[in-house]
Amino acid sequence: MSYIISQSAAALCISVGSFSDPADLPGLAHFLEHMVFMGSEKYPAENGFDAFLKKHGGSDNASTDCERTIFKFDVQRKYLREALDRWAQFFIGPLMIPDAVDREVEAVDSEYQMAQPLDSNRKEMLFGGLAKAGHPMSKFFWGNAQTLKNEPREKNIDTYERLREFWRRYYSAHYMTLAVQSKETLDNLEEWVREICIKIPNNGQPRADFSDLQDPFDTPDFNKLYRVVPVRKIHALTISWALPPQGKHYRVKPLHYISWLIGHEGAGCVLSLLRKKCWALALFGGNSESGFDQNTTYSIFSVSITLSDEGFQNFFQVIHIVFQYLKMLQSVGPQQRIYEEIQKIEANEFHYQEQMEPIEFVANICENMQLFPKEDFLRGDQLMFEYNPEVISAPLTLLTPATANILLLSPEHDGHCPLNEKWFGTQYSVEDIPEEYRDLWAGDFPLNPDLHLPAENRFIATDFTLKTSDCPDTDFPVKIIDNERGRLWFRKDNKFKIPKAYARFQLLAPFIQESSKNLVLFDLFVNILAHNLAEPAYDADVAQLEYMLFPGDHGLFIRLKGFNHKLPLLLNLIVDHLANFSTAPNVFSMYIEQLKKTYYIILIKPDRLGRDVRLQILEHHRWSVMQKYEAIMADLGVTDLMDFVNRFKAELFVEGLIQGNFTSAESKEFLQYFIEKLQYNAPPAEPPVLFRVMELPQTHHLCKVQSLNKADTNSEVTVYYQTGLKNLREHTLMELLVMHMEEPCFDFLRTKETLGYQVYPSCRNTSGVLGFSVTVETQATKFSTDFVEGKIEAFLVSFGEKMVNLSDEAFQTQVTALIKLKECEDTQLGEEVDRNWFEVVTQQYVFDRLNKEIEVLKNVTKDELVSFFMEHRHASSRKLSIHVVGFGEKEKETHGDDQSSSSPESQDTGRKTSSYGDVSELIFLPASPVLAKASRITDIRAFTSSLNLHPYHKILQ
Repeated sequence: MSYIISQSAAALCISVGSFSDPADLPGLAHFLEHMVFMGSEKYPAENGFDAFLKKHGGSDNASTDCERTIFKFDVQRKYLREALDRWAQFFIGPLMIPDAVDREVEAVDSEYQMAQPLDSNRKEMLFGGLAKAGHPMSKFFWGNAQTLKNEPREKNIDTYERLREFWRRYYSAHYMTLAVQSKETLDNLEEWVREICIKIPNNGQPRADFSDLQDPFDTPDFNKLYRVVPVRKIHALTISWALPPQGKHYRVKPLHYISWLIGHEGAGCVLSLLRKKCWALALFGGNSESGFDQNTTYSIFSVSITLSDEGFQNFFQVIHIVFQYLKMLQSVGPQQRIYEEIQKIEANEFHYQEQMEPIEFVANICENMQLFPKEDFLRGDQLMFEYNPEVISAPLTLLTPATANILLLSPEHDGHCPLNEKWFGTQYSVEDIPEEYRDLWAGDFPLNPDLHLPAENRFIATDFTLKTSDCPDTDFPVKIIDNERGRLWFRKDNKFKIPKAYARFQLLAPFIQESSKNLVLFDLFVNILAHNLAEPAYDADVAQLEYMLFPGDHGLFIRLKGFNHKLPLLLNLIVDHLANFSTAPNVFSMYIEQLKKTYYIILIKPDRLGRDVRLQILEHHRWSVMQKYEAIMADLGVTDLMDFVNRFKAELFVEGLIQGNFTSAESKEFLQYFIEKLQYNAPPAEPPVLFRVMELPQTHHLCKVQSLNKADTNSEVTVYYQTGLKNLREHTLMELLVMHMEEPCFDFLRTKETLGYQVYPSCRNTSGVLGFSVTVETQATKFSTDFVEGKIEAFLVSFGEKMVNLSDEAFQTQVTALIKLKECEDTQLGEEVDRNWFEVVTQQYVFDRLNKEIEVLKNVTKDELVSFFMEHRHASSRKLSIHVVGFGEKEKETHGDDQSSSSPESQDTGRKTSSYGDVSELIFLPASPVLAKASRITDIRAFTSSLNLHPYHKILQ
């Protein structure tokens, strides 16, 4: 493997996590991970480390797992030593002042509240609660204001002192592993680490050890059926087994072998059979290797299936098919042919892998250093070293019906689940497995003749030759085909020199945007095309040939990457299925129901609803998700879909980009195959790839809507400023401005004002129209959205003052940091492809945009940047505020007690036609006196119909 390194990065893993939380302070390990970042004795500024990194093009993050905590950062190479010193102080002498402790509890609580509406978190919390009393799995790992502030005060527990005590006990050098990556010499790196980290205290105490707490789920409550009411209104089945810990068998990886088979989507496998019956849409099997799934006390093996409506009605038969497949695997035993096939695929990928981002790479390595011997630090988590049928058989024989836990999520359970999980409020019920199935599974039930092992994989690459170029080398893609039916861009890789390639295409069909009905039919078409491809293309997928079909705003995106040897085979397969598209009525019905759920899920998420509302205001003729939801409720049939598909295939413009280990002659064959197989006509004019954008009025407008999930306290406020039609210079200035804004925004709105866990500024390019925004995700139990908007305004005032008083040195440091980021070498071919594909997709073709932006930055002045910001701060600025308002007492104070009554009911017991709440209309809310000067938007179409339209705009100069 040859690596090209851009940023320098470091990561530290400590062998302590949430399992070590004291019983009287749930969430303390997670809270400490937050607190150590808030200043040190040597560098006391609360946000000093973040400010230092932002100034020098860096970033940082941390995460707490069950038995490990990881801290990581990256920065420009020049500043690595100083960054290491500042970072190490968190483990040498963190400040953790009492005032900061009180404030940061709110950030932890906000993170917990944001986690509440996610079904994956709710399932984990419910599942962990099934562990034996006293086992750490039953602890509440997140922590919130109740466990870290309110209850400790009532019980006279000093959280501040207990944090310091936890830090002294567990943040000890002998629990830590460190990985550093940089272009510095190894001698330099070792010297710096020794000098700086020698001061990290070592208390010599034995590390936390939970390995004696085996079989945590060996309880009567485990082997039962749990019915759960989900947030997302989907039908999902999860069958789980708690096995002895498997980490020590990393050289064999038995669970990886079993999950590869149970999750296989080819002929003879579980999902193949379920899809034929129209009972399931997706299946994932195995162990995620997160601390929750795998630790020193157990390893989870689970099979998670997304069910159709019909699959939900037959869920016991779905479970039976899974058990039949497992019984077949147990009867035939581990297969050396299959193991060696997986081994070969993993070895190919490891040998030719592309470099990760340095910050992710070091995080991975420092954790591996806790898990594997030195010789396997780089490969222990990726390779299958040795076939051992006994080691594979041991967990395989334990996957029996008698030891399985069954979780069934469905909106149909609403009103029938009397129990509530303590921390996330998940409604559930518990029942014994019915006697009919218990008796069936206890006996020697017959195998299913439709279930068998997968055949040999024809997509595994065997030719890794680097091809000789058939045209001159270029720094940027060149056009090798350009006619009325398509355009193809090509660049032969001469930098990374790996036998892989990327192929991307957009199939433009302007009629898609004619109606919301067309967009729904387009979504159905892409979903069913993916369904039709799932089985024949699955072998390619597991052989590291990735493909994705995606419905874009103006056409179909097809993306492929992987070993170039078999990539043409995969593209031909996709185009063949596109040319010969058909569907059965039961498959069509299954995806109609699934899309209803998908649209519903988008609409009940505050961030997705906020984006949908903002773009509906800004982009002319953009159809909202709500309009698509209405359209799918109409009576659509297979004939409608086939008429749409035939029209789609009749008239297209196909544009593509090929990069990697192909010649230009081979690349041309890709586009020729589209033209020959689809036999499409050219459109009369080249289709648009952007929307036209509304010019906002020179005044403040507010669009304030109610969240569509009554159980969700989360709100989102985005304040957007529209700059207008600008050239490359202003777009680069905006990027620099937002970079200046990031750390002060975090410090003001999160650290000081504790408004929420997520606060961030963004540079906005809306179909070529420039702007910026500041977003805060908060909770209605703590703050009203109007109050939050007031704080955003206060931040922008203080930021303006800061910009006016900015020193020349601080300005130049930030400019240099942005230049260095843009000069960073790509760590993998995919980064270059992403950049070039953006130019192709938007039909701007400024492939050397980075160089042009660097030239702008070299001659930009502080006064120019300050003036640019101040232009947005006049009373006549084009300002749009979007509020999505959650449910909580702070909003009731603003809107009165009728807030909840203005919301649609999430369930309508009188109607059996749909399991969903009413998300078919937006509920516009009034503003409080604080925002009385803002003009309210209560009818989006009426508002936008009076606005001027910007022409199509590309950023070329």
